[in-house]
Amino acid sequence: MSASDVSLQLGLEDLLGDLQFARRNGDLGRLALLAYCEVRRWARMAGEQELAKHSVEIINNIPHASREQFMAQVDELIVELEQAHFRVTGRVPDLPA
Repeated sequence: MSASDVSLQLGLEDLLGDLQFARRNGDLGRLALLAYCEVRRWARMAGEQELAKHSVEIINNIPHASREQFMAQVDELIVELEQAHFRVTGRVPDLPA
């Protein structure tokens, strides 16, 4: 694994941790900042253009119908980032029993 791959992996792990923490705490402002700035930046560096596009759409497609709708979109983004993590690390996700 090259140094840039390790950097991408570690950056993604930090980003996922930040998103999950903000999501658990219901911090809408932090979630918006992370989705628009940090996810987009990481996705562009990793060549994940669809992920970058999705992160922008979450913020630009406003107003949201409800807080719950915004949180559902953030949850989808977290799932996409977790899938990107599997692609970056080369690991296959565990399937639910």
